[in-house]
Amino acid sequence: MRERLIAAFVGLAVAVVALYGVPRAYIVADQALESEQRKIERSTELLAGVLPDLTAGGTISDTYLAGLLQPGERIEYRDAADDVIASAGPALTGHHDDISVTRGLDDGSTVTLERSGTIVADRVAAAVMPVVIIGVVLILASALAGFILARLLSRPFQELAVDAEQLGNGKFDLEDKNYNIPEAQEIGAALYTSSQALSELVRREREFAANASHQLRTPITALRLELEDLSLWKETPPTVAAQLTHSLGEIDRLSTAVSELLELARGQRLTAAREVNLGTVTAKAAARWQRQIDAVGREIVSDDGTLPAVINPGPVNQILDVLIENAINHGEGTIRVEASDAGTHLNLAVSDDGVRPHGNSIFTRRVSERSRSGSSSDSASSGEGIGLAVASELAEAIGGHLVLGSEERTTFNLMLPKRELNHAELS
Repeated sequence: MRERLIAAFVGLAVAVVALYGVPRAYIVADQALESEQRKIERSTELLAGVLPDLTAGGTISDTYLAGLLQPGERIEYRDAADDVIASAGPALTGHHDDISVTRGLDDGSTVTLERSGTIVADRVAAAVMPVVIIGVVLILASALAGFILARLLSRPFQELAVDAEQLGNGKFDLEDKNYNIPEAQEIGAALYTSSQALSELVRREREFAANASHQLRTPITALRLELEDLSLWKETPPTVAAQLTHSLGEIDRLSTAVSELLELARGQRLTAAREVNLGTVTAKAAARWQRQIDAVGREIVSDDGTLPAVINPGPVNQILDVLIENAINHGEGTIRVEASDAGTHLNLAVSDDGVRPHGNSIFTRRVSERSRSGSSSDSASSGEGIGLAVASELAEAIGGHLVLGSEERTTFNLMLPKRELNHAELS
């Protein structure tokens, strides 16, 4: 904006100089040239009146005529036979501004006064120079005025840009500023109102997150204690006790998932990263869903190899759970959970034999009825609620990215960055 304002002022000054100064310069040049012409004519008339008296008194010499000349002038005095009686001064060089005036005397003689075009051109340039100086000063003054005015006009908008950036970064305590520019005042008022509304919205969401955390953790803790007590009863059969112990692990995982989702909602840092084996992660994920998969008569396979990685295990397990559940509800055939090193990143893939959905709209938050009878392609069109959307947000929160594979069958790829274990994360 500032550069455009300066350019506008300079352009306006140049336009004024072009429309007024240039014609004025030509007019001044013509006036100066005419003035020189009139001076020569008057000087010639004066010589024509003086020379007859001088001739009556004696012979006119070249030296006498030289004393009447100014720089760049020449005089020739000829008799009635056109013979040169006397002359002084250098001959003309053929300059286009040369001036020559001849006057005849009563006795038939003539006097010619010439002025060099170089001298005339210098005097014309001296007359035009003030116009040129005024034009240059006008352009420089307009540039300076444009710079000052541009700073004054652009400063409010620069401050508003900083406020908008702070608002985008989550800083909502903006000042209610007053500007003399109506447009800037309107924008500032709108940003201030938006910051107040967003601040109130964030406050309510944080309160909701805190309330939800309390309301969820209390019954989960109570349920865990009850199951733990049941597993320790002597009357509880060993098989039931084993199942209860397994359920305690699932409840702990649920409690961790709730905490991490609440931290994500609050914009806080998720569980610290640690070094794990991705092969073990995929195998445990498949084992967690084995019963549900057996219940629908399908099969799940996973890697059991070794692939070290530094990841946030909690969010990664939640993402795998969402993808496996999605494959159970909307996929077909065998479900595969695989970990691989893609070179630039680590990749966790969950795939099935269903038809690949079209587009990335499946990662968009929306509420819709589940379509348990359709394929994966159907799930893409009917929607899966917020499960895949939450999984995508969790992936972004840990520095990864969840994408839909390009294969014909349904494949979700969780791309995780390669990184070394940072000991600062352990503190």
